[in-house]
Amino acid sequence: MNGDEPELLPARMLNEFTFCPRLFYLEWVSAEWAPNDDTAAGDFDHRAIAKPSVPLPDPDHDGPWPAVRAVALSDPGWGLTGIIDRVDHDDETVPVDYKTGSAPRNGHAWPADRIQILAQAALLESAGYPVNHGELYYRKSHRRVDVAWDDEGRRDLRTAIANARNTAAGLRPPPPLEDSPKCPRCSLVGICLPDEHNLLTARSARSPRRLVPRDPDQRPVYVLEQGASVGVDGGRLSITRQGEELESIRLLDVSQVNLYGNVQVTTQALRQLWAHGAPVLWLSRTGWLDGWSQGQPSKNVDLRRAQLSAHIAGGLGLARPMIAAKIRNQRTLLMRNHPSGVPASELTSLRELSHQCENAQRRDELMGIEGTAARIYFDHFGSLIRDEEIAGLFDRHGRTRRPPTDPVNAALSYAYALLTKDVVTACLGVGLDPYLGMLHAARFGRPSLALDLQEEFRPLIAESTVLRAFNNGEIGIGSFRQTSSGTAFTDTGRRKFIESYERRMEEELRHPVFGYRISYRRTLEVQARILAAVLIGELEDYTAVVTR
Repeated sequence: MNGDEPELLPARMLNEFTFCPRLFYLEWVSAEWAPNDDTAAGDFDHRAIAKPSVPLPDPDHDGPWPAVRAVALSDPGWGLTGIIDRVDHDDETVPVDYKTGSAPRNGHAWPADRIQILAQAALLESAGYPVNHGELYYRKSHRRVDVAWDDEGRRDLRTAIANARNTAAGLRPPPPLEDSPKCPRCSLVGICLPDEHNLLTARSARSPRRLVPRDPDQRPVYVLEQGASVGVDGGRLSITRQGEELESIRLLDVSQVNLYGNVQVTTQALRQLWAHGAPVLWLSRTGWLDGWSQGQPSKNVDLRRAQLSAHIAGGLGLARPMIAAKIRNQRTLLMRNHPSGVPASELTSLRELSHQCENAQRRDELMGIEGTAARIYFDHFGSLIRDEEIAGLFDRHGRTRRPPTDPVNAALSYAYALLTKDVVTACLGVGLDPYLGMLHAARFGRPSLALDLQEEFRPLIAESTVLRAFNNGEIGIGSFRQTSSGTAFTDTGRRKFIESYERRMEEELRHPVFGYRISYRRTLEVQARILAAVLIGELEDYTAVVTR
């Protein structure tokens, strides 16, 4: 032990360690957690067992006992703590652990379950009870499996504890399992990204499997009706205004709630949303991100330390591939969509600028390269809009931000704001601080890391949404209004644009590195996790998303 680890190791963590050392590290050391169907089934099965019953009788109690449930024990000698599902006693004391799945066909226990029941036997014996064996009960196959508590069991338990503590003392997680059948059903597979890590670290040349993300059916909820209120009714999110219910959505289907302008949310709704891991974001009526709330922040302190160190060091090595990828994606978007073709010299310049990014030695140099590429890109962007009046307005003004002077600029600014709040959400989910970035200045209220991470996605998501919305006729000149503050969406135009943006987020791309198809929304989280892995030293380089 290096002095940082807790004195007592939970017995169930020995189960995790034996199943997968990386799972153990992520769950115990990094405090990462994500439920899935299997963990939910286990929780359901343990509802009755987990209720405490009568106290455990003293070891010298004469005669048999009734079964005692949910027995909590600790022992400094073994360095263990745990809660035993049930303790039986007749001539000897027997720990019983309930498992949701099936027993192995060979009649023995699964190795991870065996270590856990051995730890429970050790705890009972240390408390003074006579123990010769433990029992595992597998609900799915309705079978009991005995595990002997003997010299071999004691030796195996000591070895497992020592190995687990050595692993916990490491500064970074162990490498993932390789092509393991355990991974697809692991609840932390979306956090671990085993095949992706193995490919990026050259531990495996095989293409990653497409492992199902957690809660793939969850979607953002947008509340734009002024004066509306968001509450909960049973297990549903209820949106009302003046007593009339506007919408009712299952909480399980909500990934985030976006409140625009004067929209109220009840404390009960906040608590329920936080419990489901769904952040609530407040935005101005025009789409500026004002703030957010979430449940408890990530407990992965090592990641936050590493992010702060990278931020202080400047993080130029991380920013280079993001900007290089942005320029390559801009070039690809022009090549795909320009009606008459972009001059070859301009495309060559963009390609050379992307290469220059990789050798930039200073932040201002990188920003200068990015600015030069942006001027070339937006000089041709208006030509991608089919409506000549709208394209002409953009060409007359060029890219303008504050205020946006025409419909294209207004739509671009709104798309970037939507992308920012989604990258902020991805950062929060991974445990990154959205405000500690590498390239954008961490001042003036900028979520600089979110702005950094979204660079490679601006052409792919934000600008592609703008082009599609205009060129498909989803929005037009009538979708905007002119005010003293510039050009802005009408309420109807804003709704249609958000719908177009959400369709883009649900579209799938073939990931250029991993090869599988994945939605743009899920890609944001994957990229945030790759960045986190680089920050804590698991991966050497950040690999950005570049489309062909």
